[in-house]
Amino acid sequence: MSADLGTPTQTTGEPEAPDRTSVPAPREPVAAGGLAAPAAVAHASDRGARIAAVAIALVWHVAIGLPAVLAARSEFAAPAVVVGAWVLVAVVGAVAGLRLLRGSPLPPWPLACFLLVVDAAVFAAAGEGQLFTAANWVWGTLGWFFVLAVWGRRVVGLIALLSTHAVIALVAVLGHGADPTDVARYVMYVYGTFSLPVAVFVGSTAIVALARERAAVSAADHALAAERDAAERGRRDRRDRLALVSSAAGRVLGELADGKADPNDPEVQRRSVLAAARLRRLIAESDDVPDPLLHELRAAADLAERNGLPIDLVTIGNPPPLPVEIRRRLADPLTATLADAHGWARLTVVSGPNEVVVSLVTPDREGPEATGPPLAEHDGGQVEHLYERDGDIRWAQTRWRR
Repeated sequence: MSADLGTPTQTTGEPEAPDRTSVPAPREPVAAGGLAAPAAVAHASDRGARIAAVAIALVWHVAIGLPAVLAARSEFAAPAVVVGAWVLVAVVGAVAGLRLLRGSPLPPWPLACFLLVVDAAVFAAAGEGQLFTAANWVWGTLGWFFVLAVWGRRVVGLIALLSTHAVIALVAVLGHGADPTDVARYVMYVYGTFSLPVAVFVGSTAIVALARERAAVSAADHALAAERDAAERGRRDRRDRLALVSSAAGRVLGELADGKADPNDPEVQRRSVLAAARLRRLIAESDDVPDPLLHELRAAADLAERNGLPIDLVTIGNPPPLPVEIRRRLADPLTATLADAHGWARLTVVSGPNEVVVSLVTPDREGPEATGPPLAEHDGGQVEHLYERDGDIRWAQTRWRR
């Protein structure tokens, strides 16, 4: 048989083997933005932590550092350096925070080096009197900008920057002739500089990792549940197909076994052919092929050809994905007519994205119709069934419209 578009040829041999290489591979469930579910959850958690880090850095710099700088500007050793450095860090920090929130952060190490240069300049310009006051804003603020600079990298980088900051501060303290009290205050300030930024940095990383892990576990649970549901649907489908096969062939086989039917009776032969055709099509329903409807029709046409019926199968277009019930309503009436055909048959499938039309033409002959399901069984819903005979030909058609 031929499935070439618009080119009828006589069927020969076994039905075509399904090309399983063309079946699309299952895809991993994805979330919004094209990311896998665990990555999407981790991305959302990380974005929340980034917003918090940017807010802390800028609010601390403005709400705590600026009032203290303005109040003590006349007491600095070099007020222009301290105020100018504050403005410069505010601008650079705002740009860095905005870029971080947009997912395109500034290069970390050039930004970190700039902050360390500002750190040394402010410590030198603050003077001994403002060394341990809020006016020396680099104590409380600069650590948060270090967090923004190395966000998404290993915590070792942040610790290295904070350690360098501590060394710069120690040089400034010792340069002003530190006494034991100043050393104790220095230790307290360094502890505060280290603890909060490192805690936020490590905590956010742990939360993102935990969110990713829990999302992965949840996705695996959903996949397992989906597999269980698919297995249960498959079991129900096999049970339904078994019931249909039993209804198609069981009665004929039972009558033959009980001696109530004569194998030489043409009516019994027609019923047997129809039962075999329905059985073959029902078996083909479970095959994993790119075009299930064409595969099922080929199976029915192949059986008719094995019984000595020359048949042409012509396909135009590719059928869209159709549920089993729709395919069954399209194929079953024509299977019944095909089982009763003599002489020759022509089966045509015309497909589009919103419509599939299957038609069968065979020579008409005297005698009853083939035994099969009532035509009304296939009517209604989205599938229409038409049947005509005029003494010369029999014509049957099923049509599905979206």
